[in-house]
Amino acid sequence: MFWADAKKARRIKTNMWKHNIKFHQLPYREMEHLRQFRQDVTKCLFLGIISIPPFANYLVFLLMYLFPRQLLIKHFWTPKQQIDFLDIYHALRKQSHSEIISYLESVIPLISDAGLRWHLTELCSKIQNGTHPAAQDILALRECFCNHPLGINQLQPLQLKALSRAMLLTPYLPPPWLRRRLKTHTTVIHQLDSALAKLGIGQLTTQEVKSACYLRGLNSTHVAEDRCRTWLGEWLKISCSMKETELSLLLHNVVLLSTNYLGTRR
Repeated sequence: MFWADAKKARRIKTNMWKHNIKFHQLPYREMEHLRQFRQDVTKCLFLGIISIPPFANYLVFLLMYLFPRQLLIKHFWTPKQQIDFLDIYHALRKQSHSEIISYLESVIPLISDAGLRWHLTELCSKIQNGTHPAAQDILALRECFCNHPLGINQLQPLQLKALSRAMLLTPYLPPPWLRRRLKTHTTVIHQLDSALAKLGIGQLTTQEVKSACYLRGLNSTHVAEDRCRTWLGEWLKISCSMKETELSLLLHNVVLLSTNYLGTRR
């Protein structure tokens, strides 16, 4: 299956080169395939590097057996492991949710506009009280996330680390690298959202819907398909209304929109 993925990725890249097509101009499924394949290749390269020393391949087999979640790509996971591992990853990213919301509360006094201060206070209160916010509640704060203190270039190191954990990215890098990785990751999701809006959520299979929701912060392994499609529609409504200068809001939306969604596992 991985070899088939590699051949498909090569065909896509060849077509991009021949017709001078950029990544963001690809159809949704081709964009998502390249994104996932890059992630899988990273794991495979790591295994390849540690297998180079003589007789190290025996150690690699032992490590793959002991740590399948960290070292193996999803093709090698059993159906039960897929559910269990996705639960583990979601539990890891959910640990940072309260920290991210607390940071948003702490910067409310730094926002000059009184109306925006009120909206952000209400949004944080709703989330902390277990209420799922509406898309318009989040979109009302677009201006907050363009400049100081919540613009992506103004976020503090602790918030960058917390957001990295929420996006399942390593937080153990210098702040400039964390900021750059978060920008890149969020930009890719924004581009995927634009392509998905053109395709239509109704064209996605059940697995594609659940994978799309999980990438954007929802633990979709325990949510019914119809609710996943509803949630993904809310996400696209927010994402497709944003400009590139508002990517910080899309980044925080991973937490804002997923924390209290009905049907998610606590």
